[in-house]
Amino acid sequence: MRRIIVLGSTGSIGRQTLDIVRAFPDDFEVVGLAAGNNTELLTEQIAEFQPRYIWCNSPPTPLPSGTTVMPMAEMATLPEVDQVMVALMGAVGLSPTLEALKAGKQVALSNKEPIVMAGETLKSAEAEHGGVILPVDSEPSAIWQCLQGEENHIRRLMITASGGPFRRTPLAELESVTPDQALRHPTWRMGDKITIDSATLMNKAFEVIESHWLFTVPWEDIAVVVHPQSTIHSMVEFDDGSVKAQLGPPSMRLPIQYALFYPRRFANPDIPRLDIGAAWSLDFEPLEHDRFPCFDLAVSAGKLGGTAPAVLSAADEVAVSAFLQGKIGFTGIYRLVEQVLAEHEPQPDPDLEAITDADRWASIRASELAGMATT
Repeated sequence: MRRIIVLGSTGSIGRQTLDIVRAFPDDFEVVGLAAGNNTELLTEQIAEFQPRYIWCNSPPTPLPSGTTVMPMAEMATLPEVDQVMVALMGAVGLSPTLEALKAGKQVALSNKEPIVMAGETLKSAEAEHGGVILPVDSEPSAIWQCLQGEENHIRRLMITASGGPFRRTPLAELESVTPDQALRHPTWRMGDKITIDSATLMNKAFEVIESHWLFTVPWEDIAVVVHPQSTIHSMVEFDDGSVKAQLGPPSMRLPIQYALFYPRRFANPDIPRLDIGAAWSLDFEPLEHDRFPCFDLAVSAGKLGGTAPAVLSAADEVAVSAFLQGKIGFTGIYRLVEQVLAEHEPQPDPDLEAITDADRWASIRASELAGMATT
């Protein structure tokens, strides 16, 4: 039995993780749950799974007997924990991810921002302390699955992108698109932040940065191709020209379950299956860089390294929030992130304190530029 904690248990990935636990009750024990502000749902989850430890910005009261409120980073290092599901949003996932790796835990990581912000730091902790990162994000998970059993040199990683809701929208109309339009992703159903990041392709740049660190692949050997059907989740090309791809319906349940059970696979009727017999096609298109300026901006920040990726992540989080609140237009997301990055002088080889300081500065500065209140 695997003893797990779920950080971000009330979000989309967290809820789906607990669905997997429900489907295999004899295989998992939920030791801890952590949420942000959704106290009502967390209360229901506590009653069902009876974790010994919880975290919430406003913990429910009264707590069941034997339940302890504990900070996430501390919860992630508990001796009785085997695996940590990090399903948080933004920089808040960095500290518990790092501490879990230092404690030698398996970290099922769906939260992009920690490895975008501090990829080198996390990989160093993984190597030094015996922890392991299990990718949950769909595209890195697909690459990870394609690499199982392979000892061949990777020639190229090919990350697929749906192109989002504005793949065919005239460029002149992008400035006036509304949050409601941007949240209508054509193939995936996700939280608001990642859905907007998918519309700008910031999300895809984050996956390039993720893959660079997760799989130790040079930047120039990572490509992105637009694949509107979202059936192929990513591909790996090897030196002999062979290409392996991982296919499936656009659902997060399979990568979640694969990480939770790794290296085993089990049938689960709740996971949708690909109907090969149905009439369908696989289309591929080159990435239009003029349409998605956030992509090149973000990849450049990733290559620059130092504290630049932390600034990128924080500025993007504020920019997306500002767009959803009507403070800036859709194309203003790019302009805001670009300006914050331009004002920042990256610090090379940063420690965790420098990374978090850069994240904090970028959040404040982006909020100022967007005319939003800072905390």
